[in-house]
Amino acid sequence: QVHVVESGGGLVQAGGSLGLSCAASGRTFSSYAMGWFRQAPGKEREFVAAITWSGGNTYYADSVKGRFTISRDRAKNTMYLQMNSLKPEDTAVYYCAAGYISGSYGLFLPYKYDYWGQGTQVTVSS
Repeated sequence: QVHVVESGGGLVQAGGSLGLSCAASGRTFSSYAMGWFRQAPGKEREFVAAITWSGGNTYYADSVKGRFTISRDRAKNTMYLQMNSLKPEDTAVYYCAAGYISGSYGLFLPYKYDYWGQGTQVTVSS
């Protein structure tokens, strides 16, 4: 069993930066791929970024590529999302997810993840 909890959301002006953290518990955390998803009001949950269990490979949605950076510290059981050059369209609830996923294609799909956090609100004002 893995539990994940997000933190670090808040309100920031367009062009600013914000960092999110995802703390995980469970002895098998290091074996899981991790991902960030987001959901804006009235929209479906969408993929933001993912990182493999080893941390050796990262993947990003085109909309955040070059602005967001995902990373993980396996020793601390924590994953991070550094968000720079934020835009109003980045406003959403951001979710952390963990899953035992083989292959890169599954990292983009919400239903492939087994464990989800409660979400943290990120609001970018124009």
